[in-house]
Amino acid sequence: MTLSSEHGDLGAEDLKIITLARSARARNGVPEGAAVRDETGRTYVAGTVELESLKLSALQTAVAMAVASGAQSLEAAAVVSNAGAASAEDRAAVRDLGGPETPVLLAGPDGKLREAVTAG
Repeated sequence: MTLSSEHGDLGAEDLKIITLARSARARNGVPEGAAVRDETGRTYVAGTVELESLKLSALQTAVAMAVASGAQSLEAAAVVSNAGAASAEDRAAVRDLGGPETPVLLAGPDGKLREAVTAG
């Protein structure tokens, strides 16, 4: 199922990971929330990690959680942020696990899609 709206032409599963990413951001009070979907359909949700000795974006954290849980690939990734574009570092993390064609969706805090690119 593909939905056309302020979210562009996204399927229900892509809207789901945007919603999960948005929820993680709000619930944890962090600058970014992210969610990734692996090859089996499992999702991994994370927020920004900012410790003195460890700093990871929300998307890097979600990818790390997927890897740590045994994911072999990614179908899609979403990040909710005030940023205007998905960072090169975030896209690289998605590319490392999912490959260059993996969709990376960037939504604003309101959940509206701002950018849909590939991990490239």
